[in-house]
Amino acid sequence: MTTTTVFRNGRILVPSQPLPHSGNDFAEGMIIEDNRIAYVGSLTDTTIPSNATIVDLENRVVLPGFIDAHVHIVQFGHSLRKVDLIECTSLEQIRETISSYAKANPSVPRILCRGWIQSSTKGIALASMLDDLDPRPIFIDSFDLHSMWCNSAALDEMGAHSAPDLPGGRIHRDGDGRALGLLEESALINLAWPYLESTYLTEDKISALDVAVSSYTAAGYTGVVDMAMDEDTWALLEQYRREKPFPFHVAAHWLVPFSNDQHANFKYVDQAIELRRKTSDDPTFCIAGIKLVCDGVVDGCTAALFQPYTGRSSPEDPIWPAEMLKEVVQRADAAGLQCAIHAIGDKAINQAINVLSQVGTPGRRHRIEHLELSTSEDAKRLGQLGITASVQPVHSDPALFKAWPGLIGHDRCKRAFAYKEFLDGGAPLAIGTDAPTARHLPFPNLYNATTRRSALEPDTTNTVNPHFGLSLAEATAAATTGAAYARFADSWTGTLKAGLIADFLVVDTQWTPDRLLEAKVAQTWYRGKKVFDMTNNLKA
Repeated sequence: MTTTTVFRNGRILVPSQPLPHSGNDFAEGMIIEDNRIAYVGSLTDTTIPSNATIVDLENRVVLPGFIDAHVHIVQFGHSLRKVDLIECTSLEQIRETISSYAKANPSVPRILCRGWIQSSTKGIALASMLDDLDPRPIFIDSFDLHSMWCNSAALDEMGAHSAPDLPGGRIHRDGDGRALGLLEESALINLAWPYLESTYLTEDKISALDVAVSSYTAAGYTGVVDMAMDEDTWALLEQYRREKPFPFHVAAHWLVPFSNDQHANFKYVDQAIELRRKTSDDPTFCIAGIKLVCDGVVDGCTAALFQPYTGRSSPEDPIWPAEMLKEVVQRADAAGLQCAIHAIGDKAINQAINVLSQVGTPGRRHRIEHLELSTSEDAKRLGQLGITASVQPVHSDPALFKAWPGLIGHDRCKRAFAYKEFLDGGAPLAIGTDAPTARHLPFPNLYNATTRRSALEPDTTNTVNPHFGLSLAEATAAATTGAAYARFADSWTGTLKAGLIADFLVVDTQWTPDRLLEAKVAQTWYRGKKVFDMTNNLKA
């Protein structure tokens, strides 16, 4: 028997025209039958079944379910249990925060922290700056997850002193070769992360994932795209799914870490090809493609730029040599995999676009992640080539932008986060958060995208390149329809229209850019079922 639910007296967001949206319309009602939307529009123009359940929306806004186009879901879960340093603006505050936590938690074996902004310590991260706080190992994630600051106990515990230096990363060392405290890029991927992962019990991982899932559902998400999948994490997600259903759809990109051995790189691609084949019958839980990291981040001076950083004589190069990158992309593309390329600096972005222009098959919907500092020429090429711009407006927050002028110069900063230019050039736009490098919450993300003001410091009036800001309709579309398109889900979700899956959220909001930080999720519905309700904190 069909279950019918009628939503009335609401503001149901529907696009006024095809992408890219210039505006939105609101419908008064919506009808869902089982797990699909049957009707959106005026309820006086349709017949309502006598056995239907009626839901009074009380003039709330109904949006398509948000899809986080770029997240690290298990890492996000773990991060929620780490000491948060994001509000620390000096070494003294960092030390005080860690010391207070250590005293309050004498039994934890390690002190794990997150959210260190490199500029708060002037880019200096020595073990000696932490060693007197506590004898236990201290591991501090930078806010962008591209570097880690450790005390001596942590360096000793994971064997950093004798670990080899791998391509695309660095363990900072003294003249005798001993680790100083800072690990960057591939040193995290190949040393720090695997070591810390080995310290977690299975129940710790499941518990962290449980917290992450609940947090995402409460925030209004009905889909996520995990952007650095590996064997252990995928096995964990499969185990979790066997025990309880995910309240959102999951697509993943298999991480291909850079190696000078191209055969080793090909093995990761082949692994993704096989897993893609095995998951191809279920688009709600699948491997979508591969993830390639081509540079680092501006704050760590590891993003690949055409011009050198302030005070340096030569520019930073991309991690992947162009020909090796092309061969890996070609192998994945030929097998039907989607490629997602991390490129933050203009030099890495240019390399990624060049490779995709030579290899990319039409219809693969290849994507570039982040795109934080692009040239105007490359911004136009995205649309010309049909490359999806996968961006995270939360990274453009003025509170996180303070170090950029000193690192690259004021003039170059004028090209930062050129989202409007991507969209106007015809590029498909998808919005995500890159949690845990930033907060997972969707409305601060939209606030950053539209106002270009700070969601972290809302009392300030500082902006970052407001001429590149999006309209609220454009930003919402990128976080819903655009994110669905970017993961090949737009045929069944991402928009509120008849025939699509009933994935949506109900929001208490004024629905204007300047009021987005006040928005509150009242309900989240996934596949026609309510999976979160603010009134009773229901989580199914």
